[in-house]
Amino acid sequence: MTFVKLNPKHLVVCLGSLFMTMTTNAQDSLPYYTIPDAPEQYTAGSVISRMIDGLGFRYYWATEGLTDDNLSYKPSETNRTIGETVEHIYGLTNVILNAALKKPNDRRGSSETPSGFDEIRKATLKNLETASALMLASEALEEHKVIFVRETGTSDFPFWNMINGPIEDAVWHCGQVVSLRRAAGNPMPSGVSVFQGTKRN
Repeated sequence: MTFVKLNPKHLVVCLGSLFMTMTTNAQDSLPYYTIPDAPEQYTAGSVISRMIDGLGFRYYWATEGLTDDNLSYKPSETNRTIGETVEHIYGLTNVILNAALKKPNDRRGSSETPSGFDEIRKATLKNLETASALMLASEALEEHKVIFVRETGTSDFPFWNMINGPIEDAVWHCGQVVSLRRAAGNPMPSGVSVFQGTKRN
């Protein structure tokens, strides 16, 4: 067995590079800091995947840097707070993911929501990332029905309702979060381009 003797200076450089990589990975552990590369081909599944990625990118930056005070803000007593809107978006992404998984949405009991804003945000982004990957590989959108199971029975809808329902609804609410946080004195970070799917530093 041959042992390589490392120069102390080289060791410091290696450890420093490793630390920087670990730090960067920790900071970038959530998806949609930038929008993923576009699919190579236009298919029904790839278009839906791209729509979900666009939602993920908007959500990432709509919710980036929100404070506890922001989360409790609402313009009037009849409105949702920012935090309640974020929770609602999370619920919508569960419906999106379940359709991608071809699973029903069981409404017969109380659903569990992750504890705290950071966990809700992470779960929301992961839901969208997984749903996007599944839809990208899909060859038959008609198989991805929107199914609700309630105490009164089961109802199912074609994927068309997913497009004009939960997906577009979630985009709508991301816009609400952006507007509300601006009104609360903490506008969305500058340099975000939803057209290019990037963030200027």
